[in-house]
Amino acid sequence: MTNNRILNVTGGRNFRELGGYPTVDGHTVKWHKLLRTAGLADLTPTDQQKLSDYGVVADVDFRSKDEQKQAPDRVPAGATYHFLPVFPADDQTDASASEDELEKRFSVNDQAGHDHMVEVYQQMVTLPSAQSAYHDFFATMLAADQPDQTVLFHCTAGKDRTGMGAFFALSALGVDPQVIRKDYLLTNETTADHVNQISETARQQGHGEAFVTNLRALYSVSDDYFNAATKLINTQFGGAQDYLHDVLGLSHSDLNNFKQLYLD
Repeated sequence: MTNNRILNVTGGRNFRELGGYPTVDGHTVKWHKLLRTAGLADLTPTDQQKLSDYGVVADVDFRSKDEQKQAPDRVPAGATYHFLPVFPADDQTDASASEDELEKRFSVNDQAGHDHMVEVYQQMVTLPSAQSAYHDFFATMLAADQPDQTVLFHCTAGKDRTGMGAFFALSALGVDPQVIRKDYLLTNETTADHVNQISETARQQGHGEAFVTNLRALYSVSDDYFNAATKLINTQFGGAQDYLHDVLGLSHSDLNNFKQLYLD
């Protein structure tokens, strides 16, 4: 099987491998072990087969109950579904908000979208629901202990809740922080066409530029968002390693086992 960073999935967006990334101590993340993606509601039967063949044994869904109801996952055959909502009730990232709601909130101040996302990233570090979801995410990854088993994790757009999931997993493996940031920002390349399309549609519907700017902020990722989360982790929790240990409850042996399973 070839090793591709970006997977070609007909009915999905932003499907990416976390294999091949180097750690600071000379190891490499194994390929075919961790996949980060956007929603699975539109997968074709071929896509599902492809993910089954890929080795996907766990489908981790970070979305809210509402998002899950609106667009249920098409779980690949042979995979167990894990519903681990990061936010207690609705989707804070607005990936699934209605147009009227967005119109009301994002038509005047063109920084509203950006500021909202900064707040969302802080919540993903501090909310008990988020901490519980990411704790259970590690339990799921640790349970996939066979060489040919892949864990897939996703939200609606595959960029925020999923981005933080990737941040925690790669930090636990000792991947260089700049490499982790680069992986996080890769979303802007893989979804550029989609974001441009959304912006164009909004303009055609007569929305002003402030709204379009905010829409782009909501549908993209940004250094500012990433920094908002990592700064909080560093200042309030003593850094990523302490956060993994003290907040997500990973013991030293958990982290060692995790590295055994996911690093070459």
